[in-house]
Amino acid sequence: MKLSLIVAMDKNRGIGKDNDLMWHLPAEMRFFTETTKGHIVVMGRKNYDSIPLKYRPLPNRENVILSRNSNFDAGECKVFTSVDECLIHYADENERTVFIIGGGQIYNEAINHPKLEEMFITEIDYAYKPDTFFPIFDETKWKKESVLQYHADEKNVHSFQIFKYSKR
Repeated sequence: MKLSLIVAMDKNRGIGKDNDLMWHLPAEMRFFTETTKGHIVVMGRKNYDSIPLKYRPLPNRENVILSRNSNFDAGECKVFTSVDECLIHYADENERTVFIIGGGQIYNEAINHPKLEEMFITEIDYAYKPDTFFPIFDETKWKKESVLQYHADEKNVHSFQIFKYSKR
């Protein structure tokens, strides 16, 4: 099983406000969709609730929700009570990547997980006013490479850069 993480954050590591995204960057969303398509996406219950109904579950991916409530039901989505329980379930998965997609609590749980092999981190060139942040991690344990640099245009109001971090 390959464990990865994907996130977009602003200049201050902000990832959300009031349980919602703070930006509309179609090019960044396209990267997210293309990167996770055909794989397994793992998100917290609040993150799942924040996805507009018409996009739930996220199409062309196996959706997994983490909730402390073991009776939580989200239709065709799998539900687990922790990252570890989820990873045990997918331990023999050899074809698809398990992507941690948020939110803040789930990133905090996953960032130092020994099975985490790679991260895709989008750095947006703007400072919003977030209430949820991506955790600080020891960058010396990771090899960082630029994957994509995108300049603001008529559809994407802010420039951003996407980095891939691979475990050293």
